[in-house]
Amino acid sequence: MASAESEISESGIFSPSDLPSDVEKGTNPATEEEKPFQRPIPDWQWFLVAVGLFFGALLYGLDTTISASVQGPILSSLGEIEKLAWVGIGFPMGSIAVILLFGWCYAVFEIKWLIIGSVVTFEVGSAICGAAPTMNAMIFGRVIAGIGGAGMYLGALTYIAVFTPGSSRPIYNALTGASWGTGCILGPIIGGSFAVSSATWRWAFYLNLPLAALMAPVYIFLFPKYNPQPDLTGPTKLARIDWIGAMLNATVFVLFQVVLTFTGSTWKWDSAGPIAMWIVFGVSLIAYIIQQTFSIFTTPERRLFPVHFLKSRTMNLLFIGTAASATSLGVGVYYMPLLFQFTRGDSAIRAAVQILPLITITIFSIMFTGGLLPVIGRYSPLYFTAGVFAIIAGSLLHTIDITTSTSAIYGYEVLLAIGTGATMQIAYAVSVAKVKQHDVQNAIGFINVAQIGTLAISLSIAGSVFQNRGFINLREALDGYGFSEQDLRGALSGAQSGVLNGSGEVVKEKAIMAIVKTLDSVWILTIVAGAVSLIAGLLMRWERLNLQAAGI
Repeated sequence: MASAESEISESGIFSPSDLPSDVEKGTNPATEEEKPFQRPIPDWQWFLVAVGLFFGALLYGLDTTISASVQGPILSSLGEIEKLAWVGIGFPMGSIAVILLFGWCYAVFEIKWLIIGSVVTFEVGSAICGAAPTMNAMIFGRVIAGIGGAGMYLGALTYIAVFTPGSSRPIYNALTGASWGTGCILGPIIGGSFAVSSATWRWAFYLNLPLAALMAPVYIFLFPKYNPQPDLTGPTKLARIDWIGAMLNATVFVLFQVVLTFTGSTWKWDSAGPIAMWIVFGVSLIAYIIQQTFSIFTTPERRLFPVHFLKSRTMNLLFIGTAASATSLGVGVYYMPLLFQFTRGDSAIRAAVQILPLITITIFSIMFTGGLLPVIGRYSPLYFTAGVFAIIAGSLLHTIDITTSTSAIYGYEVLLAIGTGATMQIAYAVSVAKVKQHDVQNAIGFINVAQIGTLAISLSIAGSVFQNRGFINLREALDGYGFSEQDLRGALSGAQSGVLNGSGEVVKEKAIMAIVKTLDSVWILTIVAGAVSLIAGLLMRWERLNLQAAGI
């Protein structure tokens, strides 16, 4: 292990030997006491770099959910209701399609230029969304922005892994998660504000441009360089990428989201189109599994997915626990505002404000457990506790009807926030502490797939449940009133339709009751997520990591 006092090379590029390795598989990790960690840049510079990283995570979170409150105005401007779901799903889908590829790139390429390139990609996607003349252009922009956002978020986690000691990583990871979570919760509020203003919904996306420009000097002039493999040339690194694995990975996730989103709502379950798509998805998944397992057209060291992690009980359970947290967060952030809009008649802005308890307590929980983990050293109790809170919250949400008081719903939000935030970020610190130094980037990417990938998948599942069950419930509740399928679908999308406007109080009440009944089915996902987190916590090793609390 190289000395922590290693000097920066004249080129200004760090190599892995310039920083101390604090993790060894099978040993008690994070033993900086042996050789004190010394960051190879001044503290003032690192402070500004950290601000830039947290700000990028905030923007990523913001765009993850900002579409939740602008879908109605977008539909009014661009039409094509059958494609509306992709305004929300396109962003996380773009992210999950490239997360593992980004993880591999951050392990071999200069991380400064990768993160700057990701910011540029994110801004290009945002500009396309703001200027979109059609729904197809909007969806394309959302996917591009999602790709860039994934690079920004993964870049932040990589900088933290490289430039902080193990004792401080839980705090930095918590701050990154809190920034991302803050953005996720503020997304509907900011989007709703623009949607009802003279600036229109387009500035919900244009906003990213001046905000990124504000931080551009920090990214360009202050972000330190770090080249994980300085002895290899760029073309050699490109040639070593598992391109087949990258393409199969993207294909699997994209196909899964397409068929899950459109089957039942746009396509009939028994029609030829979705059946063929499900078959293609299955074949692609099998091909991806075989290609990664046997390292076809690549090597075990270069394959995209860290297959060897699947042999680790701890890594698998960390993945599962993080996926459970992401599911609870996604469902809560997207569907809690809908609950208030339908049952209270709230505007998009007011409905978003109604989830402030969910916002503040989630952020508090992320920060609290980030600071608690180095103190107690044990992570399994946190997953168990989070599961208990999520199960209770989901069960209570499942009982909501149109007469449930707002104060009671606030209480349910608090319980869900504790169950979500407690384990949202800690897997990043634990996983890094459980692997060898050369696997650190793989560990970050692995957990990132669990977090962002499951968020995208859970939203697709929830959306499918909401659209399919909602249509059935509305059709049964309003049978005989002569509403078309488009009217019923429009009501579920929050669009102005004859179902909720201008059809009389009796029809409106029946429609709202049917929609609230549909939301009951959506809340079941949080109950399942809580149960999964609880079981994961019980199965995790009862071990104590040596992550001593330290200043940042």
